[in-house]
Amino acid sequence: MKITLIGTGYVGLVSGAVFADWGHEVVCLDIDQKKVDKIKDGIMPIYEEGLEELVKRVQAEGKFVATTDYEMAVNHGELIFICVGTPSNESGAADLSYVFSAAESIGKYMKEGEYKVVITKSTVPVKTSEKVSEHIKVGAGSKKVDYDVASNPEFLREGTSIFDANNADRVVIGSGSEKALNLLESLYAGLNTTIVKTDLASSELIKYAANAFLATKISFINEISQICERTGADVKSVAIGMGLDNRIGPKFLNAGIGYGGSCFPKDVEALYRTSSQNLYDFRLLRGVMDANERQKIYFMNKIWDKYGTNLSKYTFGILGAAFKNDTDDTRKSVAIEIIKILRGAGAKMKLFDPAAMENAKKELGNDYITYMESAENSFEAVDAIIILTEWKEFASLDYEKLSSKMKGKVVFDGRNLLDPKEMKKLGYEYFGIGRHKV
Repeated sequence: MKITLIGTGYVGLVSGAVFADWGHEVVCLDIDQKKVDKIKDGIMPIYEEGLEELVKRVQAEGKFVATTDYEMAVNHGELIFICVGTPSNESGAADLSYVFSAAESIGKYMKEGEYKVVITKSTVPVKTSEKVSEHIKVGAGSKKVDYDVASNPEFLREGTSIFDANNADRVVIGSGSEKALNLLESLYAGLNTTIVKTDLASSELIKYAANAFLATKISFINEISQICERTGADVKSVAIGMGLDNRIGPKFLNAGIGYGGSCFPKDVEALYRTSSQNLYDFRLLRGVMDANERQKIYFMNKIWDKYGTNLSKYTFGILGAAFKNDTDDTRKSVAIEIIKILRGAGAKMKLFDPAAMENAKKELGNDYITYMESAENSFEAVDAIIILTEWKEFASLDYEKLSSKMKGKVVFDGRNLLDPKEMKKLGYEYFGIGRHKV
């Protein structure tokens, strides 16, 4: 099939490369010439394991083309995926301006007599696809264009997105057109998975509902961690006991400093705004968002209780800036938020992240922060280590050896990566989330 994807972020670029790997003829369009030039040279604008090698290979095979040429891209694809950003606006609702701009450009360059399916892959509120159709008509003007609109939300996890695309636990497609549904179903026919064919509104809502539910699990276990700290229970044990119930499952039950990233915060808030716009007060989601905001303050209180609110006398080694492991994404990263709070309190920091250093520098600048070349260097002459991202390599560091570099043997573990008993044996004062203090 001939496929066009508009947008070369985490969704568009990964999906395009995977579709090309499946044997389809793919064009990925972006309006940023510098980004497109880098992709052509095999330099990825994002960090994603295996992506660089995959893009280089499908480009060499002639199955994948990156371009800024809108007319060529629209004329190429029988399936045109909109994969642009939908960030939160000032009210918390999803900003759909990029989606609608893409839709109008599609209409502008469509030719009469050529059938297209325009698919929204970006995460959008319910009823957006209907508006996409209206904007395509605006772009087309007086032309009689033949198209259907569809929804195909993505469920890719940053850090494992190529694996997820090839091993999807479900594919959701929605449309009012049986022809469009059948074309999309044939695209994914090679996957050994369940294909959910539904209407547009249900398809759009599934993504928000799924992310909001996962965010709820995270906020729930974080709230449980507060009870653990007040009763002497251990949240790790509680999570294991809960997760063994197959109705609940173990995933997203890791207590920490709260959820972040480009999806959960904006999707939860957008779903709440959708409920409000439809005259329903989704009180559970209000509680989820409130609990998530409080969680980073609970963590900061551990630091303030130890050192006071004026941290100008202290230097901390910071492990992690990305919102999660295996990605360089710092958008809505709770790690970045906590670093900013520490800096606001006067703390000096030695920061290391395996993948997100460049994005961290863009977010944070150089004031009060020294960017280190390794995790081990972050231990040099610091009063404490603060773990903010759950990179596996942070759990496997030689904390016994590294303690000799530190001024104070203190660890604030915001991701519960370490074993409190083991840290006690090594002579550390250890602070986790909902763990026994040692």
